[in-house]
Amino acid sequence: MKLPSARSLGLLVLCIAIPLIIGIIGSVFTMPEIGSWYAGLQKPSFNPPAWIFGPVWTLLYILMGISLWLVIKDGISSRPVQQAVALFAVQLGLNLAWSIIFFGMHLIAVAFIEVLILFAFIVATTLTFKRINPTAGWLFVPYLCWTAFASALTGTLLLLN
Repeated sequence: MKLPSARSLGLLVLCIAIPLIIGIIGSVFTMPEIGSWYAGLQKPSFNPPAWIFGPVWTLLYILMGISLWLVIKDGISSRPVQQAVALFAVQLGLNLAWSIIFFGMHLIAVAFIEVLILFAFIVATTLTFKRINPTAGWLFVPYLCWTAFASALTGTLLLLN
C-alpha cells in the first residue's frame, strides 16, 4: 500500500477542515438557541437528545471532507471533478444556511423548504462523487441519511409549532 505524500495529507487536512469550519460557523447560530428558543418548541417523540447533534455532525463533516479529498486528490482539472466540487460547495452552503434560517431566524417553514433543497443537492453530490470515486460516494451516504432524518424532523417541528 502506497502512503499518501505530504502534499496529499495537507490536502486531506484542508478538505476536512472546510466542512468543520462551516459546522463551527453554523454552531454560532445554533448553540445559543438550544436552551432557549429550541427548548420551547413542541417536539416529536423521535426527536434525539440535544447532546447527540454535536458528535453526529462532527463525524459527518469529517466524512464529507474525506469524500471531497478522494474526489480531488488526483487533480481538479477534469470537468466531472469540477462539477463535483461545485455541487459539494453548494450543498455545504445550503447546510450552513439551514442553521441560520432555522436557529438564527426561527423560520421553520423556510428551513423545511431549504432542507428539502439541501437533500436534493446531497443526492446529486453523492451520485456525482460516486461516479468519480465510489468510496467518496459511499462516504456521503450517512450524511444523506441524517439529512433525510433532519428533513422529517424539521417538517414535524413545522406541523407541531
